[in-house]
Amino acid sequence: MQNYVLSLLIISVVVLGGCQTVPMTSLTNHLQSAVIVEAQSRPNLINFWKIKKTEQRPIVALVLGSGGARGYAHIGAIEVLEQAGIRPDFIVGTSAGSLVGSIYASGKPAIELRNIALNMKANDVREIRLDLKGFFDGKKVEDYVNLQVDQMPLQDMKIPMFVVATALKEGKKVVFNYGNTGQAVRASVSIPSMFIPTLIQGQEYVDGGLVSPVPVKVARELGADIVIAVDILAQPIHTETSNVWGLFNQNINIMQQRLAHEELQYADVVIQPDLREKGHIFDVRGREMTMQAGIEATQYKLTEIAQVYQKHNYIRGHRIPQLLTHESQ
Repeated sequence: MQNYVLSLLIISVVVLGGCQTVPMTSLTNHLQSAVIVEAQSRPNLINFWKIKKTEQRPIVALVLGSGGARGYAHIGAIEVLEQAGIRPDFIVGTSAGSLVGSIYASGKPAIELRNIALNMKANDVREIRLDLKGFFDGKKVEDYVNLQVDQMPLQDMKIPMFVVATALKEGKKVVFNYGNTGQAVRASVSIPSMFIPTLIQGQEYVDGGLVSPVPVKVARELGADIVIAVDILAQPIHTETSNVWGLFNQNINIMQQRLAHEELQYADVVIQPDLREKGHIFDVRGREMTMQAGIEATQYKLTEIAQVYQKHNYIRGHRIPQLLTHESQ
């Protein structure tokens, strides 16, 4: 049956192309995108315990939290971790963290993440559609992410990726780990009242930051021994509250801070970039400043990371002890 469907797809592509020759790469991409199933939350089949036992080392998770435009700081954090030789065994991301994390998990190096961020245009991800449930559609976000990950589904990521979203009706946390990567990210970033909820298999999903803004517990439940969490949430003390919009933001900030506090206590290292002002997501200068904040905050934590690695007797390529020696001089 599957071969029959693929044959029909090939015929339709050729026919729709008229008498022109269809490039093989274009045909391959079309077929790949056609067979990607909807995003799903499935039982994790990656045996991290077996990896730990076979390779005799702890499992390391990178947790990337929610925070809108402050998500560019995740890129700076990844740059420093990559340079230090720290490669996570898996990534858990919520909202902005799911977007950055999925592109990185697909195999893109940090420098490419930076270039993608700096070259992103508003029209790449923004599609206004007036609806009773919101005014941003989110389909462009889905397509943009799938383009950046080369149509790679979640289960095929180079680094296992887990995307956190919120099931709207039940108000519960859902962790996507299979199927359409862009669709899962779209769900995870769908801020209620702004984005129209993402419909997946007949259910509506919204921003994962509502239930787990920094999903450390998910990482622990999956089997992480070492959790490095990047918290980019707005600090209530720095939030402007002199107008209605500011008060609305402050309500969300206070709630997310409480939720994050409950989870961050289970992280081994918490990286918190100094982001006092909320930049605009399409401000290029703001992107660079936010990435730099991520760099500085992560560099500050390298000694702490080295100590955690040493505590677990985990020394990868002698990079960590060198950093520890350097930082302590």
